[in-house]
Amino acid sequence: MCEIDVDDSGATRMPVSETGQTPLLLRTDHDGVATLTLNRPAARNALSLSLLEALRDAFAGLAEDRSVRAVVLAAAGPAFCAGHDLKEMTGYRREADRGAKRFEELFALCSAVMMAIPALPQPVIAAVEGVATAAGCQLVASCDLAVAGAQARFATPGVQIGLFCSTPMVALSRNLSRKAAMRMLLTADMAEADEAQRLGLVNDVVEAGGALPAAQALAAGIAARSPYTVRVGKRAFYEQLEMPLADAYAHAGRVMLENMLARAAEEGIGAFLSRKGR
Repeated sequence: MCEIDVDDSGATRMPVSETGQTPLLLRTDHDGVATLTLNRPAARNALSLSLLEALRDAFAGLAEDRSVRAVVLAAAGPAFCAGHDLKEMTGYRREADRGAKRFEELFALCSAVMMAIPALPQPVIAAVEGVATAAGCQLVASCDLAVAGAQARFATPGVQIGLFCSTPMVALSRNLSRKAAMRMLLTADMAEADEAQRLGLVNDVVEAGGALPAAQALAAGIAARSPYTVRVGKRAFYEQLEMPLADAYAHAGRVMLENMLARAAEEGIGAFLSRKGR
């Protein structure tokens, strides 16, 4: 278990790296926006077991933190995330008696981290510079929104090394059309930032180096909204996606009723009508 501490200045100290030298995950907070930064630049921010544990614990803490209204997920160095740490995984293969169990635990943890993102009450925005490949591409697809620098690139290249990107496939197929997702999975072709936007993997493309400030500005706009309304809306969005059409409308109607009776809607509608002179 990775612990997250806050010092006297209010800055968050995240779990240290595998070598004990630098934090694996950085967190800064400003005006209701928490920015998490993957901090393994020398390893292209590959998702080691320890980094996945840090992300899991950070998301668990954010879910209970009502001071945070939006989250930005960024990365240090020239790459966003190169996917799983293949060196670490190779070590698992050498553990004849426990290797399979280690892989099972790793993939279960990775899936839990990915599922924690849509389950968070706050919207999560990926700020992508450089490459996001395999589980790194999955991480982008799992976020609610994504902003990419113009030189960002995306791929699911597992097929090249005999390891089909099966878990990234889950998030990818829920963001792209089936044929677009299958093409990325089967060909391992890199999608440039503009192509990723066309496919629906990212929302916005900005100048290279500008993804983080653009994502933070987007997050700040969301953070200015009613946290109750955003929380209810995000939850309902993902719930209705898995429902048949009639059930989805019935569910959305119940959510609208709940939202309409809430104080946030009463105040917001009243303010709107006052501005319109009605």
